[in-house]
Order: sequence, then C-alpha cells, then structure tokens
Amino acid sequence: MKLEGKIAVVTGASKGIGAGIAKALAAAGATVIINYSSSKDDADSVVAHIQAQGGSATAIQADMSNGTDVQRLFATVAADYGTLDILVNNAGVAVFQMIEDLTEEAFHKQFNLNVLGYLLAAREAVKLLSSSGSIINISSILSTDPYLASSVYSATKGAVDTLTFALARELGPRGIRVNSILPGHTNTPATDGNFAGEFGEQLIAGTPLRRFGEPEDIAPLAVFLASEDAHWVTGESIRASGGVRGVGY
Repeated sequence: MKLEGKIAVVTGASKGIGAGIAKALAAAGATVIINYSSSKDDADSVVAHIQAQGGSATAIQADMSNGTDVQRLFATVAADYGTLDILVNNAGVAVFQMIEDLTEEAFHKQFNLNVLGYLLAAREAVKLLSSSGSIINISSILSTDPYLASSVYSATKGAVDTLTFALARELGPRGIRVNSILPGHTNTPATDGNFAGEFGEQLIAGTPLRRFGEPEDIAPLAVFLASEDAHWVTGESIRASGGVRGVGY
C-alpha cells in the first residue's frame, strides 16, 4: 500500500491504459478520480471494480481539451479532497492519415487533447499538488519511432516528452516530479483491430518479449513513478514496450 492516503487524478481512465493505471493506483492505496469524456458507463465500471476490491474511487466527466472543463475537474478535486498528490495525463486521441490526406481538423483535434490537454491539466494540478507530488504523462514509442501515417500523432507524443522534461525542470524546485511513460504495442479498445493479420505478426516478431502489451503491463511503472520509490526520478521518458526498438516491423 505504498500510495496509501494519496489522491490521484487519472485522465482518460474509463478504459485501456488509463483504466489499468487507475486500478493499480487504487490497489496501492490511492484514492483515484476517474476522468472520462463521454464513456460514463465504462468509467462507472472502473469505479465499481476499484470499490469491489476495497479501494476508493469516483468518476468525474471533463473534456480535457476544454479549459473550462479542466478547471471544473480540479475545482471539484479541491472541494472534495483539498489536495492532490498524483496526476496521470493519459487522455488522448489518434488519427492516422497519410500526408496527402491530412486535415487541419485532425491536426487540431490531436494537439488540443494530446498536448494542450496535458498542459491544462498540469496548470490546474500544480495549484493542488503536494510538495512531493508526481505528474506522469503517457506518451508513446511513436514519439521516437513513428508508424506510417502517424506524423501528427507522433508529433504530439514527441511534444509530450519535451514538455515532460521542461516541466520537470520548472517544478523540480517545488518537489514535484514529472516523468513520461512510452508504451509500446498495447492491446486497448483504441487499438482493437489495428494489430490484426500480417501487420500484427510483424509487430510481435519485432518485439523481443514476443507479444503485445496489456494495460496491466504499463500500470506498475506508473505506480512506481507515483511512489516515493521514485523520489530521485524526474524528467525521464521511460519505455514500456517489451523491448521494441524502432516500430518493430
């Protein structure tokens, strides 16, 4: 129970990696705020799972690309808990397009949530974060090894890694640590169907551990980074990819 008594916000936590991290933080003793944008039933299911395991969680709706929503989310956290110890920035979106099909709408949709959303959440979180607080940004191995047709999404994740280091420098004197996790090929609702057939076989062949990741493979690293075990770790971008180097195909 290394996170006992801690308060955590996990954005985009109704499913996938966010849900896995939320459950793991709760299992380690944290009270977890499950943020969701539209999947209320899924968010309620995560809360129910945590509570059934004896943990504490609640769900709060907010579009993390909307400044007003983000302010409301953290105002609710302040009113209900008075403090915050952990922020996991996970809410994101991916639109894969070849350059000739690129639209401005898709560009802004991804940058508004994947980058601006992380900054808006960090802006509000630092008003509440304790002097030993931890911000964990979920990035991707695509930040350094882009897929075909992933130019914008990969650029957003590259930005996440850069802002992670910048915020670590800015917030370090206040005792707040900032790190990013770069998941590899991970089975989630968002990737359902993306790894099928020959492409999926090539990805597995390029992964030394010879399988796709699961949210449960990513979550323990988030627990570590949120805990005092990582008290000397900040400004780092840590891969959780099964050993993939390059895109794995």
